[in-house]
Amino acid sequence: MKHDTTFVTTRIARAGLAAATAITLIAGAAQAETVMKLASATINDVQHEWQKEFAREMEGRVGDAVTVEIYPASQLGAIPRMAEGVLLGTIEAFTTPTSFVTNVDARFEAFDVPGLFNSPEAVDKVIHNPDFREYLETLFLDKGIRVVGAIYNSPTVVLTTEPVDSIAGFDGLKIRTFASPLQMDPMKSIGVNPTPLALSEVTTQLQSGGIDGMLAGMPILTAFKFYDSAQHVTDLNFSEIVSLTLVNEMWFQAQADEVKEAIIASGRAAEETVFPWGVANVERANAAWVENGGQILKLSEEEQAQLMARFAEVGREVIADNPEVVAVYDRITAVLGAE
Repeated sequence: MKHDTTFVTTRIARAGLAAATAITLIAGAAQAETVMKLASATINDVQHEWQKEFAREMEGRVGDAVTVEIYPASQLGAIPRMAEGVLLGTIEAFTTPTSFVTNVDARFEAFDVPGLFNSPEAVDKVIHNPDFREYLETLFLDKGIRVVGAIYNSPTVVLTTEPVDSIAGFDGLKIRTFASPLQMDPMKSIGVNPTPLALSEVTTQLQSGGIDGMLAGMPILTAFKFYDSAQHVTDLNFSEIVSLTLVNEMWFQAQADEVKEAIIASGRAAEETVFPWGVANVERANAAWVENGGQILKLSEEEQAQLMARFAEVGREVIADNPEVVAVYDRITAVLGAE
């Protein structure tokens, strides 16, 4: 009986050792096959370029320990579904203008205040300020997301089916906006009916007359060939679009320290590469728009000044009652005002 017990115990020990070895091998294989999906609504723009640079940087740092898969042009769903995905962890990362995630956290609104950024260089100064960057990357951890990429995107312009070169010309138009009060409320102040829509729905609505135009950056208009649906752009120049890449924090924390360090370093390195690319891409997009029969209009200097004053006032009113948004805004302005 003693011999039988010893035999059984030995078999159990051996089985346990084999199981432990198998688990170790499986865990190692799983770690080697970690997939990081990067989603976005756009393609062939600075967001897409950042994702490609990020993938190259990750490969150089951790090899095949992480497989970065890129899904542009809303391949993983409309913008609300992608935002939901990164919150739930079904999508590891989502690159988007801040305006599209203000419903996730109102603090994203701070980046959209009209007149806050007046040039690409102003955006670059803030997102690459060391102190602000440390603050930004962990700002939304309480929502379960971490910022691993901050990108200058483009100035905001308005596409319309009919030419508009005055403030009065916008009165009564139904314009697709980002789902942000800091786009919707300023446009309301000039008589626009703001209509948040997924990017994938815009062309159909333009062609059917469901909307009269859209707010966007010029690189998006050319990348998706919106000149086939409407040819007129008014450069209102009231804000610079900032895009962020958000990563599910639970997934991030489950990675090895080497991988976590690589993600942060790769995000920052990719930004440095794509900043000049993004600035040049706006110029390329403007040229491509005109080459394809599009028109770029501006308000008169007097009306542009009136528009900016009105939009800035509306922007301050929108954030005034939310001290958390004001706190982020104040940190941005402090960096902009520093020598």
